[in-house]
Amino acid sequence: MNFKIKEGWRKEKVSDSLPEVFSSIPIPKKSGFWRKYLAFAGPGLMIAVGYMDPGNWATDIAGGAQFGYTLLSVILISNIFAMVLQHLSVKLGVATERDLAQACRDHFSPTTNVILWILCEIAIAACDLAEVIGSAIALNLLFGIPLTWGIVITTIDVLLILLLQAKGFRWVESIVGGLIFIILICFGYELIISKPEINQILGGLVPQKEIITNPAALYIGIGILGATVMPHNLYLHSSIVQTRDYDRDRAGKKEAIKFATLDSTVSLLIAFFINAAILILAAATFHTTGNQHIADIHDAYKMLTPILGASMASIAFAIALLASGQNSTLTGTLAGQIVMEGFLNISLKPWLRRLITRLIAVIPALIVAILYGEQGTTDLLVLSQVILSMQLSFAVVPLVMFTNDKSKMGEFVNKPILKISVWIISGIIIVLNLYLLYQTVFG
Repeated sequence: MNFKIKEGWRKEKVSDSLPEVFSSIPIPKKSGFWRKYLAFAGPGLMIAVGYMDPGNWATDIAGGAQFGYTLLSVILISNIFAMVLQHLSVKLGVATERDLAQACRDHFSPTTNVILWILCEIAIAACDLAEVIGSAIALNLLFGIPLTWGIVITTIDVLLILLLQAKGFRWVESIVGGLIFIILICFGYELIISKPEINQILGGLVPQKEIITNPAALYIGIGILGATVMPHNLYLHSSIVQTRDYDRDRAGKKEAIKFATLDSTVSLLIAFFINAAILILAAATFHTTGNQHIADIHDAYKMLTPILGASMASIAFAIALLASGQNSTLTGTLAGQIVMEGFLNISLKPWLRRLITRLIAVIPALIVAILYGEQGTTDLLVLSQVILSMQLSFAVVPLVMFTNDKSKMGEFVNKPILKISVWIISGIIIVLNLYLLYQTVFG
């Protein structure tokens, strides 16, 4: 393939991102807004998955149980940050026809790239760890399967992924959308029966002084931020947005950025609803009944039915958790492939790549489950979110650098107001994560 060398890029692009599905989904040329939107819709849902994975549940439950509706504003702010960063990811992928990992490989030295790749692999392993533990907990809650066996069972979904990828990218997107719909139905039901106070919900969306002045609230708040904005999602989105067969000219790229941004923004609003619903459920059910000590998934499951007096409350909660865990598997697989191919220019067979990622996550989860049981796996789930928070800056800073660079982005470079905004967001993320690291080590 004959690619033009873009001004600002040192090397010619050697391969497409996710070549097996690159430009594989047709976009209707002369059609109305809704048909175009539906053709572009899909990648946003896959991104939204990372914002509602099992790792988020622990921080949302702890936040709602301890501080009521106060931390809702943190979920809202995190989601706004996420919308802006995913927009940058879309712009990079469409404008430069490179994913974030390919862009890093071109821009940085080989040593820096290897460090960034290792950090990103750690983040993907941490996310996979949360998904493995979340699915195992859900299987334990629903069917009484011991955690160790639940962890083993979740390794088998490798086969499901391979089957789906072979059928085409729309299949993967459809399964993800279906599972998100299940989670939405479950939490819609939970909210109806928990009868939260609407005035308190609206009040919680306004930032409160207590979040900063109370160290415990600040710690959970940063945990929510870390669990919400996922580093590997920035790599993933810059790649899968290129699965659409839009015109690779100025007008085609402009239209693709518009519709892909709309897709991710709508999908992240759904993720915001689900994250907020978990916190609202914990606030309405536990905080108001004097059960502020509830801070993990097991306790929440056990207490929902007795407090709410609805036998389906706990079951709906566990079904949503299982759907959430399975969804994270799909997106984690693709992110792993994109990162390895982009940074190292190495293509592994999907089954081998998946097996390696899965074993990295399963082995520590199994060891902890065998040695420490339920409490150990809950602590591991929280640790996985701290690890993800630590990696976030290493994905955000290169993304902001590239999209602010006119020589790399051409006319699609960030406008001045967006340039300033994204550096402020990056600064907030870096400062909060340094604080979280300090608290984790010395607090």
